[in-house]
Amino acid sequence: MGNLKYAIGVDFGTLSGRAVIVDIADGKELATAVHEYSKGVIDDYLPGTEIRLEPDWALQDPYDYLEVFKHTIPATLEQSGVDPEDVIGIGIDFTACTMLPTKVDGTPLCFLPDWRDHPHSWVKLWKHHAAQPEANKLNRIAYEKGFGEILDRYGGKISSEWFFPKAWQILDEAPDVYAAADRLIEAADWVVWQLTGVETRNSCTAGYKAMWSKTEGFPPNEFFKALDPSLENIVDEKMMREISPLGARAGELTAEAAEWTGLTPGTAVAVANVDAHVSVPAATVTEHSRMVMIMGTSICHMVVGEKEEIVPGMCGVVRDGILPGLPGFEAGQSCVGDHFQWFVENAVPASYEKEANESGISIYELLEEKAGLQKPGEHGLLALDWWNGNRSVLVDVDLTGMLIGATLLTRAEDIYRALIEATAFGTRMIVETFEANGVPIKELIATGGLPDRNRLLMRIYSDVTGLPIYIPEATQIGALGSAMHGAVAAGAVAGGYDDIVEASVNMARLRRDHYEPNKENKAIYDRIFAEYKLLHDYFGRGDNDVMKRLKTLKADILNVEEGR
Repeated sequence: MGNLKYAIGVDFGTLSGRAVIVDIADGKELATAVHEYSKGVIDDYLPGTEIRLEPDWALQDPYDYLEVFKHTIPATLEQSGVDPEDVIGIGIDFTACTMLPTKVDGTPLCFLPDWRDHPHSWVKLWKHHAAQPEANKLNRIAYEKGFGEILDRYGGKISSEWFFPKAWQILDEAPDVYAAADRLIEAADWVVWQLTGVETRNSCTAGYKAMWSKTEGFPPNEFFKALDPSLENIVDEKMMREISPLGARAGELTAEAAEWTGLTPGTAVAVANVDAHVSVPAATVTEHSRMVMIMGTSICHMVVGEKEEIVPGMCGVVRDGILPGLPGFEAGQSCVGDHFQWFVENAVPASYEKEANESGISIYELLEEKAGLQKPGEHGLLALDWWNGNRSVLVDVDLTGMLIGATLLTRAEDIYRALIEATAFGTRMIVETFEANGVPIKELIATGGLPDRNRLLMRIYSDVTGLPIYIPEATQIGALGSAMHGAVAAGAVAGGYDDIVEASVNMARLRRDHYEPNKENKAIYDRIFAEYKLLHDYFGRGDNDVMKRLKTLKADILNVEEGR
């Protein structure tokens, strides 16, 4: 293929991993391949045992991650016909915080016979929420002991999804596993370790999920000691203080990893990244006032700011967390695509399935078609989008969903539209919170799995927020972003780029068509959103904790039934 050069990006999602091979000159996708995790999300029984996992657990098997490399990269090389010698860089992105305990050489504890039957030795997926007690203790102690300013960078609360609550849960519930773990590491960094043989820690997961700051580093040891004396030296004993910037070279492909992938030993491997954050430059965003929404099972909202601001309820602000030299803000919603999937799998009449089959369309397309015929407010429903807790701006995984306004005339498409609107209202809450705290949002760029599958969803989001929405050309935005970072890790001398902004200018682009808000619809949604805010604050800010009381009652009853 002459002098053409290529990069590969590997995007690790919740249920599968995907690789894409792209032309470095223009970002054109040449081939893509997907590998489904054999064990998926482990949230019922520990594999190979009768050990029942408690509520809010979500584990994975790191073996599945290695299989992604072994299946997808060779497939993309075969499909594209690209000579491995012309692949100059590889990058990866991952869900976060997804973390695991390993031995000093990187061997996961769950690979070892002595630890395989211990749930805490497995990967804790991003949506493992069972560390909420530890998160609650961390937040309380931080303010009591004078460390509140650390939390201020993260909207005032640390989530159960984050690194240190998960690590603390291991210590609390399985101190023997904690003691046996030489390293506690993000899965993003672990897979790069497997490719290069070199342990590195990236600035994105360190900053957003492990409370690291470019200027101050990790919280002081006194902070961790205040949590638990056994955590005092967690950074030095179980992690590392050297943090590598995004786009840097983590190392080179080892001979073993080259054999897995079909690539050439010595190929540049980029420092790991997070699936949402890596998508920002791939969505053409290299400046402030433009929010990127990565829309899938959940939504991550990414914004690059002019200066660091304290924004209540956000997942964090990290300088160099997304782009070099700029503060990157993150917010998110825990339940979006999962929301719609739950409804379709559990609450749609069989007659709708029959109608969809007879029409040769999916049940989602049928519901979209029916719901699309309605005007805003026509169904008389309002929902809260907390089926999987609230990530922003309430930061509370113990909140649950709600639907109000249903009657005996309520139909499936009514509820489906109300659920879509609820997630749009959640995004508007996030946008308005940013703007109220000095971070302007002028337009939205939507990517991920949902924008291409549901035009109604995009129209509603534009109408609810009152903002235009643009769509990137790339369909595999995370993998493209990772490939871009792989090209930067290789550098211009090898045919890549010396910085991610230059890579974005050349490799990323938007589609011509986009969504503009309908003023009449926006006016109606303004009225409904006012009602949403009332419910949001009443149930979400402590006026009525009925959701938490019901959740506690459910857990108590299940524990009695199972003899716990």
